[in-house]
Amino acid sequence: MDLKTAAALRRLRLVSAPEAVSFLLLLVCSVLKRTTDFNAVPVMGMIHGVLFILYVIFWADAWNRTKWSPKTAALYFVLSVLPTGGFFAERKLKREAENAVIASRARKEGIVNA
Repeated sequence: MDLKTAAALRRLRLVSAPEAVSFLLLLVCSVLKRTTDFNAVPVMGMIHGVLFILYVIFWADAWNRTKWSPKTAALYFVLSVLPTGGFFAERKLKREAENAVIASRARKEGIVNA
């Protein structure tokens, strides 16, 4: 894996957890708006919107660089629209990055020819 691909995966991984947290907070704010006088939906909506747009941009960049199958790309996109999906995406991306580093080191040391 080259440096730009690793950076694209890292960016996607780093934005996935905050995007998931903002989604959950937006849901809580929506409930509070309807049950109390507390209305933080406009602020949380904007924060979540910005993080979601970043996630989609980083997702598209990672898909382009990693040459994921359409099924894998769709999985990461679907995880972005589920309330806790960003946490699963972050874990899966971290595992994928670790496996890529291990494979890269093995190729460098001549252990495998992959």
